[in-house]
Amino acid sequence: MTRVKRGVTAHRRHRKVVKAAKGYRGLRSKNFRAAKNAVMKAGLNSYTHRRLKKRTFRALWIARINAACRPLGITYSRLIAGMTIKNIRVNRKMLAEMAANEPAAFKAVVEAAK
Repeated sequence: MTRVKRGVTAHRRHRKVVKAAKGYRGLRSKNFRAAKNAVMKAGLNSYTHRRLKKRTFRALWIARINAACRPLGITYSRLIAGMTIKNIRVNRKMLAEMAANEPAAFKAVVEAAK
């Protein structure tokens, strides 16, 4: 059986990792060992933060809806409870968008939920 030398494969793998680390500071963008750690950590963080982003935006939408509700004489929790009872199905993202850009439509939803 012939001998397999892995120089080409290893070089290709190293080049791929270093290319992914482009723009990192110092040796993290040049040295394979440092770049590999940096790329792995960056991938882990991006995975985690893709999930965190969903939580963060939901909290933002809830805060905006609550702020828009209070001048109309209702709290966020009462609005959501009223919408559930009246079977008004509008998600929080759209409610927050309506509260910011379409106050008349938002007021109509609040009145219907009361």
